[in-house]
Amino acid sequence: MSDATETSASLRRQAAVSTARVLGRGLLMFALTLVVVTALWQVMLWVFGVNPYVGKGPADIWTYLMADDAAAENRALLFGRLGVTLGHALLGFAAGLVVALLGAILFQLNRGIEHTLMPLAMLLRSVPLVAMAPVITLIFGRDLWSVAVIGGIVVLFPALVNIVFGLRSASPQMNDVVHVYGGSAFTALRKVALPSSLPAFFAAVRISVPGAITGALLAEWLATSDGIGGGIGPAISQSKFPEVWASVVLVTAAALILYNVMQVVEDVALTRMGMHPVKGV
Repeated sequence: MSDATETSASLRRQAAVSTARVLGRGLLMFALTLVVVTALWQVMLWVFGVNPYVGKGPADIWTYLMADDAAAENRALLFGRLGVTLGHALLGFAAGLVVALLGAILFQLNRGIEHTLMPLAMLLRSVPLVAMAPVITLIFGRDLWSVAVIGGIVVLFPALVNIVFGLRSASPQMNDVVHVYGGSAFTALRKVALPSSLPAFFAAVRISVPGAITGALLAEWLATSDGIGGGIGPAISQSKFPEVWASVVLVTAAALILYNVMQVVEDVALTRMGMHPVKGV
């Protein structure tokens, strides 16, 4: 009994160490990404000789958001818009990912459905959203329905392809075992394919996060006229370049943070399940 207890405690310690390593690696990569992006931003302004009136560097944005006399008002304005954009991104992300997951499951259960619907997904992917957005706006109106459709289309195809690939990566031998014991195709999907597809599913989630933000910005620019996407156009026309650059910085930072959060969640979850090798930080 004591041996079993010691083994259990040892496994818990190993899991805790593995989780700590994954979290540490994720935080380190996030910090390095921020440093590299900030450095490239400043270097590009210098290399291309951008007029300081138009091109704003990290110090200018820090002043605009933190040190200027109107910094509090600037933060309230831009963070309010960012909140709207992130809400729209969440809506498009959920819509696209749910449709992709349901579509992948249907494709796994019935290849005829895949042959019927996959060309439609390819069509949605091949037609530029800028061309489709006016039609979507006419059909669904300038409200959250258009946001969900535009954001969902951006998320749908890469998520669908990744999840389908993950479902089909299941071991044929495991599927055979399920069928030998009288399991149905749905049982094989639930017991074998879905657990095996978790790495691909997490990859789809991670890839979909920046795509959802892009879809939200596009929907705001072309349909709802609010959020970051709706505010940049008027700011450019009024030559409010610090506001424009600060908006880009905030939405880029949000995308980087969410992407890295999803990366850490993926690494921790797969490490806990023994599906992801742990590497040293």
